[in-house]
Amino acid sequence: MKSLLKNSLIIIMAIGFFTSCGDMSKKVEEKLNQLEQKTNQLDSLVNDEVDKVMELDTLINFENDKIKKLDSLINKSSAKLDSIANKKNNLLKKIIN
Repeated sequence: MKSLLKNSLIIIMAIGFFTSCGDMSKKVEEKLNQLEQKTNQLDSLVNDEVDKVMELDTLINFENDKIKKLDSLINKSSAKLDSIANKKNNLLKKIIN
C-alpha cells in the first residue's frame, strides 16, 4: 500500500510539474508576443521619424539651392552696379579735371 501511495504521489507530482511548466511556457510565449508587438510599434515609430528627417533634409537641400541661386544673382547685380558706379565716377573725374 505504501508503495502504491509513493508511486501515486510521484506520478501526481510529475503531472503537477509538467502542468506548471506548460503554464510557464504559455506565459513566456505571451511575453514574447507582447515584446514583438512593442518592437514592431517602436520600429514603425522610428521609421516615421526617419522619414520626417529625410523630408527635412530634402527641404534643406532645396532651400540651399535657392540660396545659391540668389547669392549668384546678388553677385552679378553687385558687379553690374560696381561697373556702372565706376563709369560714372570716371566721367565725374574727367569733368572735374
